[in-house]
Amino acid sequence: MAEVVIRPLEKTDHSEWRRLWTAYLTFYQSEVSETVYETTWQRLFTDGEFEPCGFIALVDGKAVGLVHYLFHRSSWSMEGNCYLQDLFTDGEARGKGVGAALIEAVRKAAAERGVTNVYWMTHETNATARRLYDRVARRTGFIEYDLS
Repeated sequence: MAEVVIRPLEKTDHSEWRRLWTAYLTFYQSEVSETVYETTWQRLFTDGEFEPCGFIALVDGKAVGLVHYLFHRSSWSMEGNCYLQDLFTDGEARGKGVGAALIEAVRKAAAERGVTNVYWMTHETNATARRLYDRVARRTGFIEYDLS
């Protein structure tokens, strides 16, 4: 496989971003409204300490992966935390270092802000992602609860 290039999302990436994020949502049997698509895209380019950010992964100039992340305050540290919210790699690019490269890009972005706690979650049935996550991070043992 050719070199994986990770870079911040650019406004010209809109169609590929939407394709990748839609595939991510489909993977989790979810969907969002057009308003959420539009608002999320705008927020990715809005300045602000707590606005979401994103990277796109390219191989041979083709978009093959996406990550969204955001910073938030914490009562446990002065620096806060970084939540890696959405991570997706096209099926044909899985297992080839794209996901790991996207995670590393988020880790570096967090480190530039002095944030050392980067965390995320995945569904317990997502065995492919869990193999990567078990290799690049430590499993905390926490269980998620949701009031939605």
